Amino acid sequence: MDGYDTGPDARHGPDGPADADTRTGVAALSPRYQVGAALALAVVAVTVCVHIGMTFLHVAPANTVTKRHGRAIEEWIYPEFEQNWKLFAPNPLQQNVAVEVRAELRTADGGIRTTGWYGLSAQDGRAIDGNPVPSHTQQNELRRAWDFYVATHDSGNRPVGVRGSLSEAYLRRIAVMRLDRAGASRPGDVLDRVQFRSRATAVTPPRWSGERLTDRSETRELPWWRVPADEAEGGVA
Repeated sequence: MDGYDTGPDARHGPDGPADADTRTGVAALSPRYQVGAALALAVVAVTVCVHIGMTFLHVAPANTVTKRHGRAIEEWIYPEFEQNWKLFAPNPLQQNVAVEVRAELRTADGGIRTTGWYGLSAQDGRAIDGNPVPSHTQQNELRRAWDFYVATHDSGNRPVGVRGSLSEAYLRRIAVMRLDRAGASRPGDVLDRVQFRSRATAVTPPRWSGERLTDRSETRELPWWRVPADEAEGGVA
């Protein structure tokens, strides 16, 4: 028969069937996996919305919602997502704060050994020095933990409010983790107590500011904290 061939082979081009499935992305998945992907995206979206809402309520002025659900908001925010306005305050933080820790260990022969002071802030500084993209943990874990402690204790290191004990546990666990990394304990030693101290020195103001600040540093020494056995063995850190 004259004319164009309209048989089955006419539907095939040089690269295969003209009606081949060209779907990509989620659309290319089977229905079961599409449902799974949709559920995962929904969970992520809901979590993000809840986090943004909690953060907004945390930094917003006191209102009916925060007065009624303040405890739930605090439990969501603290300590990982705490917010503050120090960068934008009229008088931003103008001190360099060095935080150090030492340990008291029970030795294998029944004695007591006290280590020297470990400069945790100095360690963090060396870890990020020269690193163009240091991690959030390297920069802020210790700093935020120390700020949390200072904000929940008075000048006599007495806790103010229910969050005081939480801030102490947070700092203590950081100390246990850092001391283990530094190899503070010897074979057979058991970590018994830890102690923190800080040294705050004013940042030198620019010459044009006219400010006069003392160059004397302020030292704050915390009491010894006993380390629970499970923490000393690495069960919590």
